[in-house]
Amino acid sequence: GMEQHLQAGSASGSPVREKPVMSNIGKSTNILWHDCPIGQTERQKLLGQKGCVIWITGLSGSGKSTVACALSRELHYRGHHTYVLDGDNLRHGLNRDLSFKAEDRTENIRRVGEVAKLFADAGTICIASLISPYRRDRDACRALLPDSRFIEVFMDLPLELCEARDPKGLYKLARTGKIKEGSPELMIHTNHQ
Repeated sequence: GMEQHLQAGSASGSPVREKPVMSNIGKSTNILWHDCPIGQTERQKLLGQKGCVIWITGLSGSGKSTVACALSRELHYRGHHTYVLDGDNLRHGLNRDLSFKAEDRTENIRRVGEVAKLFADAGTICIASLISPYRRDRDACRALLPDSRFIEVFMDLPLELCEARDPKGLYKLARTGKIKEGSPELMIHTNHQ
């Protein structure tokens, strides 16, 4: 069975393979990428759909999570395999070591982008929902996927409506000066019509 097959593969008569290329990535050394015979194409065929990332961005209280869940439910009813990556939920586990400082916000988004890429590679329609105010951070996530596999959705809700809803009390904290980490690069243009 399997043992014989494995032994047969390593028999002395087998062709000599070139030594795999080891690389250093980030803080890791001697890293090897392992390719599996079952790839994205095979997984997509099995699921009957193409994997992609739908990235929903917007202010706190703009309805990102609500839309993500509604979209997931609708796609599910239509027979599609989806998974929602919610920024807040991920801070309970994967990203619980990160603060809200600028560099940690960037790392938060980088991690979500990498996980979303894995879901898309698995053939799943991955719906990521997080504030992600900086274009450079979102573009870094977009760059992880081939064209048309990353769909960015901006929840364009006027600031005063987000503030009126303020589900987490963030705007109140910001006004009383309790939130120091602002986003000076982010300009919010409110449509008054």
